[in-house]
Amino acid sequence: MLSIPDMAILGVLALLVFGEKKLPGVMRQAGRMMRDVQNTSQSFLREMDRAADTTEPVPPESIEPIEPLEPSEPIAPGPPKDVT
Repeated sequence: MLSIPDMAILGVLALLVFGEKKLPGVMRQAGRMMRDVQNTSQSFLREMDRAADTTEPVPPESIEPIEPLEPSEPIAPGPPKDVT
């Protein structure tokens, strides 16, 4: 969090960089951008919560076990293939 002297320094720097006529417009645009970022992050969090609430875990007894595959034939080593 910025302290009051830090904010005053930033205010003076912004006034020097943008000028007294452009500064209000720049601040409005910065405020809109911050609001858009907050709205986007809040909607993302709401969507993640909704997805977590609707996904129900599958009970382990309803899952059928997978049987391991039997190897058909052992693979015999052969001469290396020429890769050209």
